[in-house]
Amino acid sequence: MPSVKTAISIDENLFKQVNKLAHDLHVSRSKVFVLALEEYLKKQESQSLLAQLNKAYEDYPTEKEKEVFKSMHKTHKEIIEQESW
Repeated sequence: MPSVKTAISIDENLFKQVNKLAHDLHVSRSKVFVLALEEYLKKQESQSLLAQLNKAYEDYPTEKEKEVFKSMHKTHKEIIEQESW
């Protein structure tokens, strides 16, 4: 995939930390930014997926639904007990 150059402004202290990390990892400063951004995007995607799952499962049964489930369970139990397995 072709790369694109960009310019960003960051705090001087953060810049120094990135330079040190790049030196310690034996990679370019650009690579450190790319790795950090990739990690951030993965985290955001995971959080978005989690939010979607939480929304899908937040629909707890209502009291009426709980009553229906209880009644169904009782009826099913009675039917099974009548069966001659």
